[in-house]
Amino acid sequence: MAGMKQVLGIVLGSGLGALASRVRVEREVGFGEVGLPVSTVAGHAGRFLFGRLGGREVIVMQGRVHLYEGHDAKAVVAGVRWMREWGVGHLILTNAAGTLHPGHPPGGWMMLSDQLNLTGTSPLEGGANFIDLSQIYDAGFREEFRAVAVARGMPLFEGVYAGLRGPQYETPAEIRMLRVLGADAVGMSTVLEAIQARALGMRVTGFSCLTNWAAGLVPGALDHGEVIETGAASASAMIDLLETWCGL
Repeated sequence: MAGMKQVLGIVLGSGLGALASRVRVEREVGFGEVGLPVSTVAGHAGRFLFGRLGGREVIVMQGRVHLYEGHDAKAVVAGVRWMREWGVGHLILTNAAGTLHPGHPPGGWMMLSDQLNLTGTSPLEGGANFIDLSQIYDAGFREEFRAVAVARGMPLFEGVYAGLRGPQYETPAEIRMLRVLGADAVGMSTVLEAIQARALGMRVTGFSCLTNWAAGLVPGALDHGEVIETGAASASAMIDLLETWCGL
């Protein structure tokens, strides 16, 4: 199958740290131990786990840093560059996101088919680093995960992820704009990591845990605690999907 001999890298987003529970961990390395910026956000442990999942060699990045914490684009994707140096050829990015799609309710998972980088920056700034992003999320791997999800009876939506800077949540007017632009989910991560990974020749797969309705779609205020709680509750389905795929 695609990527059979590659080291698999997995980045875990807000509240999704439990996805590492099935990894047979051989060693741990903290972000700070290797000179990488450390996250200040709840739900981001800030460490790399080396081990195996479903018989496959993996490096799990448990947590990430964000632009809204005061980091620049190159610092945000430092972990992706570090994993590439350790042999990662296929990178799976996960995140917690707000859903804009009426048919994709909170508690489900969306596989990323494309993205909108609305952060106003890029990790490739500083030179003529022109790369093709026409297939930023690998179609072959999407097909494989789609087949595994169907076989397991797991609902797995597919759609476009919009990445913004944050840290504030979006206004209802901004959500209406994003829907016009074609976004199905919105969050504050992932897009820069995907760009950096593709620039380094890595193949990329992305998954959003849909933790809440985006602003203005239902009554009530948005809360990071809800994001963490829903992400933790939904993690088991993705754990099963990843473990099954890794065993193929």
